[in-house]
Amino acid sequence: EKHRDHFKKTVIWNVEAGQRLTGPQLGQAEVKRTALYHRVREFMDTYEYLILPVSQVPPFDITQEYITEINGVQMETYIDWMKSCYFISTLGLPTISVPCGFTPEGLPVGVQIVGRHQDDFGVLQLARAFEKATQFGQQRPAVAVSAA
Repeated sequence: EKHRDHFKKTVIWNVEAGQRLTGPQLGQAEVKRTALYHRVREFMDTYEYLILPVSQVPPFDITQEYITEINGVQMETYIDWMKSCYFISTLGLPTISVPCGFTPEGLPVGVQIVGRHQDDFGVLQLARAFEKATQFGQQRPAVAVSAA
């Protein structure tokens, strides 16, 4: 509360939403997180890595605070447009994001490489091999500078 005026409204909303959570709600969230973890663990029994987009949307205009709709689906909160990222974060598995190309407008996009439990080194090795093979990290998008 003391430094509330230093934060964006979305961050304040997020903190307040967390403060309103009850013990049973936190318990239910942990049950769901654990179920997701086991689904991914079963996937990882067959596959060494999971590779998926960092974000469901390409980079958007800097003046837009966040995405409110994707393909006609309204985002309920300001963080929903990043589900592919935060679902992975909740798993506690080693994960890295690497550049994987550019949109038709020349904006960078990335993929997440997710590894098995405690295989941090394997994730780093695959990320480095991907970067060396694709060279996307060496390419730079055109920078738009206004004379404002």
